[in-house]
Amino acid sequence: MSEKVDSQDSKLDWLKWAIVAAIVAAGVYGNSYFAAESLLLRIVGLLIAAGVAGFVAAQTERGRAFVNLCLEARVEIRKVVWPTRQETTQTTIVVLIVILIVALILFALDWLLNLGVSSIIG
Repeated sequence: MSEKVDSQDSKLDWLKWAIVAAIVAAGVYGNSYFAAESLLLRIVGLLIAAGVAGFVAAQTERGRAFVNLCLEARVEIRKVVWPTRQETTQTTIVVLIVILIVALILFALDWLLNLGVSSIIG
């Protein structure tokens, strides 16, 4: 029975996406139509429209998959071991030193090639 309901829901996904598109289009049109109104009111209206559109989109098959992906990513982010301030500072200093060394090597190479070409050309 669950498969029948899932099949019926996936058949109606196009309708839900059409509703999402209509809400987004109404938000864009409403923002331009009420251009003379306060910016705060227009932003609140757009946020409400985006929330409703997001809710409707989350009811589709792809929307549920996206919500699950976001929840799983949040769990994975909590597992990350972030570097300490000291480690970040030391790594930044090493990167800056390597950049300086590479810049000096490229400068010297450019200078030598320029000197060689200038001596050939005259």
